Amino acid sequence: MAQNATIYKVELSVSDMDRHYYETHKLTIAKHPSETDERLMVRIVAFALNAHEHLEMTKGLSTDDEPDIWQKSLSGELDVWVALGLPSEKVMRQSCARAKKVIVYPYGGRTAEVWWDKIKNSTTRFENLEVTNLSDKATSDLAKLASRAMKLQINIQDGDVMVSVGDGIVNFTPQKWKSAA
Repeated sequence: MAQNATIYKVELSVSDMDRHYYETHKLTIAKHPSETDERLMVRIVAFALNAHEHLEMTKGLSTDDEPDIWQKSLSGELDVWVALGLPSEKVMRQSCARAKKVIVYPYGGRTAEVWWDKIKNSTTRFENLEVTNLSDKATSDLAKLASRAMKLQINIQDGDVMVSVGDGIVNFTPQKWKSAA
């Protein structure tokens, strides 16, 4: 018998001084049975880093042809495609063809670094691709904050990120490996 997704209720307050975005989002997130707490928290942080009134979580792991997060224009075009992990060059090429901007958040420490070393030269032609790494320490610390009902405060200033849940605080600076043109 297949396991069901676990539902997480998240109240996410984003204070992004870099983009002058200040908003609270009430999110209901389905955590796929194979998804780790680390990946779930990376998804929430990626949402906060790109927060916008039209940004939304997708079906994620349960669908192959959708990103983890996307933002569509009012006419239904894909403005922003956000993917987590270590997608193949083919998946990134297809994503870049479908959306105006593609953002990939690799994580996993040394594994992510090896992936990037292998793939970075083939991504130079994608002007709408941005790759931002999240350190192994940051993502493992974030995983410890996960719970089924969370009130998160995420502050972003000068590229630094502070995530607080209750008494737990994680500070980190995402590392930009590739910027979109």
